[in-house]
Amino acid sequence: MLELVKKNIHMNRWKTQVDTQVTLDDDFIVPDTMSDIAQVILDSGEVQLEPARVQSEKVTIRGKLDFHVLYRKEEGGLQTLGGLIPFEEMVNVPGLEERDYVSVSWKMEDLNAGIINSRKLSIQAVVTLEVRVEALFDTEAAVALGALQKEDDGSGELTFPQIETKTSAVNAAAIALRRKDTYRVKEEMTLSGSKPAIGRILWMEMRLSGALARPLDGKIRLEGTLLVFLIYEGEGESETVQWLEESIPFSGEVEMAGEEMIPAIDLRLVHKSIEEKPDYDGEMRELALDAVIELDIRLYEEQPLEILSDMYGVNRELTVETGEACFDQILTRNAGKCKISEKIQLPGGQRVLQICHSSGLVKLDQAEAGEDMLSLDGVLEVKLLYLTDDDSCPIQSVTELLPFHYDAEAPGITKDSVWYLEQGVEQLTAVMAGGDIVEIKAVLLLEVLVLQPVCQSVILQAQTSPLDRRKL
Repeated sequence: MLELVKKNIHMNRWKTQVDTQVTLDDDFIVPDTMSDIAQVILDSGEVQLEPARVQSEKVTIRGKLDFHVLYRKEEGGLQTLGGLIPFEEMVNVPGLEERDYVSVSWKMEDLNAGIINSRKLSIQAVVTLEVRVEALFDTEAAVALGALQKEDDGSGELTFPQIETKTSAVNAAAIALRRKDTYRVKEEMTLSGSKPAIGRILWMEMRLSGALARPLDGKIRLEGTLLVFLIYEGEGESETVQWLEESIPFSGEVEMAGEEMIPAIDLRLVHKSIEEKPDYDGEMRELALDAVIELDIRLYEEQPLEILSDMYGVNRELTVETGEACFDQILTRNAGKCKISEKIQLPGGQRVLQICHSSGLVKLDQAEAGEDMLSLDGVLEVKLLYLTDDDSCPIQSVTELLPFHYDAEAPGITKDSVWYLEQGVEQLTAVMAGGDIVEIKAVLLLEVLVLQPVCQSVILQAQTSPLDRRKL
């Protein structure tokens, strides 16, 4: 038996993804301490998931919808109502094994807060749960002959076998790091002198913008911006409604082993809170911001290999057992930007005085491999909050869907390729274009990492025997 030098490659393989939709529907009574509802201005919801439980081709998902509703009171002014809707869903995942890596994410497809009566709200939501399954495994391939030993050549003499080999070059994408981590951002903000002190926070939004994570000098380097929007009641007798919008840049590092890795890192804001604090004069003019960013980390390392693909014996008969080994190869990493420019007409026919706030969320509808490209289709969901000249209901909101199409270059991509997509909003502006027309401009960030599975014949083992000279 010939000794073969084998190389072990640690890999992950995308096995399957199962999506399921959960419909949540519940009614909520307005507490006695709160005013009657005249109009819903804004609604928002976040899904909080517990760790998934895996059982024999089934995944049990538990979580709750944390929703908030900003509404106009019948006597005027604004108030916020919040609540939780728990849920449990069992998802069938054929082929799932205990040792597989399972990750669960969610997308809010639709959220609607409707008024049943002035003391009762109906909350309806459609949430898509995405169960992704990856198999972590090792692939072994012979890359060279080991030390040769003298053996009988059939004539009674002990000689070294003379073996000629053929190799094939392969660039294998080995998984170097697969884990989840978190990064916390803590900042403080101070109200400008022109704004009144905070009496009560009514509404808070916090989103990531232009967030990137890259391996650098043995660490993962993060940078981006937190977009913060706040509506609050001013302190004092007037209790005027105020709003505040800030962009807070952040940067930091997460410890990591290894260098020169190819990243596929998904960033998600999993916790956000803002708390008012008194300043030196005792007025509520300070804000303490706390955010937690979850990093779903995949780091790949390209390993150039010379794999033994064939061999024959010069002075020996050689019996070779072959098999097939499958590797992932990195086809491309494409970072692109997609621009959107649309004009929309606001409903109601009211004269708009000012755009208070705009926010956007990228929703991908379809990703399809074409000829040397990955075609992406989706919508940008834009929410606008604006002031009108109607004194009875001066604050209004509207949600618009703006379609987009983007072709990411990916030479060699096929239907069997596996891709990871990171998406986000880099820029978003909404300005009045006259009357009730609003011009919306946005720049979307779309980063794609494409892997191509490649299977190749490899030598598992080889056996020598004395040369049959009758065949010569």
